[in-house]
Amino acid sequence: QVQLVESGGGLVQAGGSLRLSCAASGGTISTYAMGWFRQAPGKEREFVAGINSHGGTTYCVDSVKGRCTIARDNAKKTMHLQIDSLKPEDTGVYYCAASKIRTVVAGWYDYDWWGQGTQVTVSS
Repeated sequence: QVQLVESGGGLVQAGGSLRLSCAASGGTISTYAMGWFRQAPGKEREFVAGINSHGGTTYCVDSVKGRCTIARDNAKKTMHLQIDSLKPEDTGVYYCAASKIRTVVAGWYDYDWWGQGTQVTVSS
């Protein structure tokens, strides 16, 4: 069983940056793809960024492309997401997730374990 714990959320001004962290325990995390999702109030959970099992392939969705950096450290069992030039529409609860699939995947149904989420609020 894999446990995921997010940290780093909070209130940030538009134009600023945030760096979220995800700490994993249990399982063989180095064999799992990982990703970040977010859910804004009244909206469905959406995929934000993903990284494959060994960290060599990453993907950020168009809404954050050019502002997004996702990375992982398998030795430390951690994953990070940085988003720069934040916009109010980046507001939401951000979730870390892990998938038994090794390649980058974007569907919520592809992920097997989820963290509890961390709130990010971007003020204008």
